[in-house]
Amino acid sequence: MRNVKDGRYAWTAKVGEKGQIVIPKEARDIFGIKPGDTLILFGDPERGIAIPPSDAITGYIATVFTSEK
Repeated sequence: MRNVKDGRYAWTAKVGEKGQIVIPKEARDIFGIKPGDTLILFGDPERGIAIPPSDAITGYIATVFTSEK
């Protein structure tokens, strides 16, 4: 793990034969990720994959699913 800048981190993870990755323990601790949690992955072919904290998207998801047509 490397603390790139205050509050920003970088880790590495290897992809296993089944396409699985292990989120490093320190990252799980910092972001409160526990066994059984569901994560959302966003992907962009040019920018890569992002795994935002769930509280960052909760409001957005609520807006999308409760907005009137």
